[in-house]
Amino acid sequence: MALEQGDELPELSVTPDKYLTVRYAGASGDYNPIHIDEEFAKAVGLPSRILHGLYGMALVARAATEAGGGPASLARLGVQFRGMGLPEQEITVSGTVADAGEAVTTVHLEARQGENAIIREGVAELRR
Repeated sequence: MALEQGDELPELSVTPDKYLTVRYAGASGDYNPIHIDEEFAKAVGLPSRILHGLYGMALVARAATEAGGGPASLARLGVQFRGMGLPEQEITVSGTVADAGEAVTTVHLEARQGENAIIREGVAELRR
């Protein structure tokens, strides 16, 4: 898909299952109890276990690279972690092409759960 300035990326929608945080903890090595222990998370004032921020970032990367032609297209990715993501609630990643240069396409992205932006001000640079 040839991306041009102003193009909207196809939305990526994913609903993390209730065990995702445990699997992600094992894969990432981040065993913070706010991600894997429901009682602990609630005891510290969270509504439930929360998703790892890097999981949300990975979804942003996936949306960008699927639109850009695959993982090898990703030259740079930056995001701001702004909200808590929760298991069993759909995450939608959207993006818009900000600039389509000769060598690099710049895409602005965001990941949301309903009205909650869990990733804001994402910027991906994709090799053309």
